[in-house]
Amino acid sequence: MPLFMDMHDIEGVTAEAVAGAHEKDLAIQEGFGVTYRRYWVDETAGRVFCLVEAPDAEAAHAVHREAHGLVADEIFQVTEHE
Repeated sequence: MPLFMDMHDIEGVTAEAVAGAHEKDLAIQEGFGVTYRRYWVDETAGRVFCLVEAPDAEAAHAVHREAHGLVADEIFQVTEHE
């Protein structure tokens, strides 16, 4: 399954608000064939990053759009390396 990293620019974002949005993503992700794996929050810069397995970028966007409306400003297909 392809892996994507998305980025959200959200002025005034808080880790608490992102945790709530992430829970909403998890509640519906299965219906889109998506698995949100992790997220990171930079409250100072107003940025959120989400790591997601999805069949394509649109499926990842669809989960955010349906769950809470906070769609990513950018999304990149990535590969994981150790």
